[in-house]
Amino acid sequence: MSGHGPAARAALRVWAMAAKEVLHIRRDPRTLVLALVMPIALLVIFGYGVSFDLERVPLAVADGDRTPASRALVSAFTAAGELELVARTGPERADELFRRGEAMAALVVRPGYGRDLLRGGTGRAQLLVDGADPTTASALAAKADALARAEGLRQLSAAGVAGAAGIAAGGSGRVSPPLEARTWIRYNPEARSAVFMVPGLTGFLMALVAVLLTALTIAGEWERGSMEALFASPVGRFEVIAGKLLPYLGLGLAQLLLVVLVGVVAFDVPMRGSAALLVLFGLVFLVGMLGQGLLISVLTKNQLVATQAGTLSAFIPSLILSGAFFPVENMPAALRALSAAIPARYLVHALRGILLQGTGLRVLWPDLLAMTAFAAVVLAVATARFERRVA
Repeated sequence: MSGHGPAARAALRVWAMAAKEVLHIRRDPRTLVLALVMPIALLVIFGYGVSFDLERVPLAVADGDRTPASRALVSAFTAAGELELVARTGPERADELFRRGEAMAALVVRPGYGRDLLRGGTGRAQLLVDGADPTTASALAAKADALARAEGLRQLSAAGVAGAAGIAAGGSGRVSPPLEARTWIRYNPEARSAVFMVPGLTGFLMALVAVLLTALTIAGEWERGSMEALFASPVGRFEVIAGKLLPYLGLGLAQLLLVVLVGVVAFDVPMRGSAALLVLFGLVFLVGMLGQGLLISVLTKNQLVATQAGTLSAFIPSLILSGAFFPVENMPAALRALSAAIPARYLVHALRGILLQGTGLRVLWPDLLAMTAFAAVVLAVATARFERRVA
């Protein structure tokens, strides 16, 4: 090695440290399970088990009109399968069905609904919604409004062809409304929650696994006393840190690509942006989170405490404050300010931009800058606290 320069010798020492860490990973299959198997399992569970889409919502119907027009309205509400007809009842029993959990919504069609439509008037119907689950209630209200508008336009169109005389007799000389507003949802036209959730889950899982990987493995070396051998060697602090983080950086990148692949294949998440940009953001994010795990291991030197600190510093903030599940814009000002220090917030925003919208670096550079700053600070602190002695 004497023929090499200082930089080459340092690179060789880093490479030797990295190779040693790879051997540790191969000997401990739990590390591979934590890095590769657990994220996929959680992604599948969350992707299939947690959904904000309306699907088979139990609907009760109180049809007080019993005409072809009222039956057409009921059919319009249940045809897509999002609302499932479970009971025909009277409007007075809706609260009882709600309390018993047998229905979440009740469609009440007033007597004279069909007659009013034939006369060119307004057919009156009402949707009662159980508001105990505000998310579902809000989605139901929006869905009911869309269904009612569509059915109203269909009725008007039918009346214009077959019942124009009846409409004229009712004093209405207009078959269609003077202004028709159309909404076009881009990037996720079917409004599937999995498309929204997979990028958020990816950021959350990468943050959790990356922190726990380095926090647990390096804290374990402190507990076993194997760091003493490193302290007796000429390897510098930065070389030890770089050699230990490189294998986990490669493992984390494999996790990112595997999770995105499962999202694309299993949940039809689009890949509209640059794969190279995706890898760049993933690498910068992983450096920061692996550095955070290293800092935790340096400060705690105990696997149990490192697990608790890693969970507290990565799991909860990345779950709640990153925007993975709850919009940051809807949070109080104090929490919005706190979320600015959470790297997962920037990765989640970047992943949604790259995967769903095809956004480029010209728009996403602030996210990359924020993650780079976090990685630089946490690695600098971890290196400074990495003392070449046993505490």
